[in-house]
Amino acid sequence: MAAALQVLRHLARAPLGPLLWGGPLARLASSMALAEQARQLFESTVGAVLPGPMLQRVLSLDPDSGELKVRDRSFQLRQNVYLVGFGKAVLGMAAAAEELLGQHLVQGVISVPKGIRAAMEHAGKQEMLLKPHSRIQVFEGAEDNLPDRDALRAALAIRQLADGLTADDLLLVLISGGGSALLPAPIPPVTLEEKQTLTKLLAARGATIQELNTIRKALSQLKGGGLAQAAYPAQVVSLILSDVVGDPVEVIASGPTVASIHSVQDCLHILNRYGLRAALPRSVKTVLARADSDPHGPHTCGHVLNVILGSNALALAEAQKQAEALGYRAVVLSTAIQGDVKSVAQFYGLLARVAGARLALPGARTSVEEDDRLCELAADLQLPDLQLKEALEAVVGAQGPVCLLAGGEPTVQLQGSGKGGRNQELALRVGAELGQWPLGTVDVLFLSGGTDGQDGPTEAAGAWVRPELSSQAAAEGLDVATFLAHNDSHPFFCRFQGGAHLLHTGLTGTNVMDAHFLFLQPQ
Repeated sequence: MAAALQVLRHLARAPLGPLLWGGPLARLASSMALAEQARQLFESTVGAVLPGPMLQRVLSLDPDSGELKVRDRSFQLRQNVYLVGFGKAVLGMAAAAEELLGQHLVQGVISVPKGIRAAMEHAGKQEMLLKPHSRIQVFEGAEDNLPDRDALRAALAIRQLADGLTADDLLLVLISGGGSALLPAPIPPVTLEEKQTLTKLLAARGATIQELNTIRKALSQLKGGGLAQAAYPAQVVSLILSDVVGDPVEVIASGPTVASIHSVQDCLHILNRYGLRAALPRSVKTVLARADSDPHGPHTCGHVLNVILGSNALALAEAQKQAEALGYRAVVLSTAIQGDVKSVAQFYGLLARVAGARLALPGARTSVEEDDRLCELAADLQLPDLQLKEALEAVVGAQGPVCLLAGGEPTVQLQGSGKGGRNQELALRVGAELGQWPLGTVDVLFLSGGTDGQDGPTEAAGAWVRPELSSQAAAEGLDVATFLAHNDSHPFFCRFQGGAHLLHTGLTGTNVMDAHFLFLQPQ
């Protein structure tokens, strides 16, 4: 892309350049430049939450005294540290932790996504890899972020390590997004297959991550505080890279080091909401009934220190800083984008229309109906930290291009059997929305990407779109509505303009949900 931009700029400086620059070539060059900036901004967003630097900001070890400081807490190390971890960012976290702990680390077990070591090695990310003679055993599993037999073996090895600890030991637990799928240990007689089936049914019906994790915890040996309970009486320090809106430690990876606050009744309400209670396997009913009558009551986790290492808010703060360095007026809209991608796409589409009108003609406004509709869409999404008024005021006061940033984790209600992920589907829906509004003299680009580098069961992190998407796709014989009806966003973007709109980063080694960028640039 950089080479293509160089050619276009050379043409613009040629004798015919001014003529070309005012027409289609100018718009092509502008589009490519904007797309390249969007990609660079996404990469800097991910770079802000890489596991090694995050961990080093929180942990420090005095080599003389052997005192480990975790923010404002201190622990005395005497070659008594054990380590477990699970999640998409845990390989890099473990490498950084082992480097820091040195001889104090006795043993470790981590569960990471299938293929991540090879991917990190291929990408030259040596800082994400363990040393050849590491004391940490690595299990790879949960292909396509689904629990499997390999992840189950890892979970049982983690359980075995935790069970063997004493009051003299310290257990360092590394947790990141994807941890739930990498730590499956169903309570017998529930089988892994039965738990998988139930989770898939809930996800397909639009259950939130909070609802999914509530069910997972109730059926798990290690989630909902189970790992902390297994490690007792050892001290436990849990370092968490958040991939959940609001950073609730009891929800991230289903809270293995946080006592569950949910009851069996909460689980039954969720199952009723999605019409699944009547179809539960006998084994699930048995476990829920057993938990309801547990005479010991809920477990406590007073021996645990839970620390948030990084989050979507931290990543977007870096994106805002980088966007400002590129000359944009940048505003973070929200770090809590949730809800169905259809509603989120409608919000972004109308936001581009309303903000674009203000940017094109300072003092101008869209219709009262459009302004009211935008507020209604925002209210329906129920975003606790939405800065919509501030964003629109910033657009009015901007003297140049604007970048509106947001993050979170929308959900997709499956209607078809296509292939895609929430970021590609959101981008495709936003592209369709943008094509419905006259955007005047403002260039618009929207990008949505997963910070882990993998959007659903695909090799793309996400995609970027412009208002011309639907018309350009139609010229190639591609009907956007048909692809959306089948949740087939990935094949669409693979075919559309030869895949040029896909965002490819490879596995990043981190995970703090998704990043959404809306660029508005006066022509």
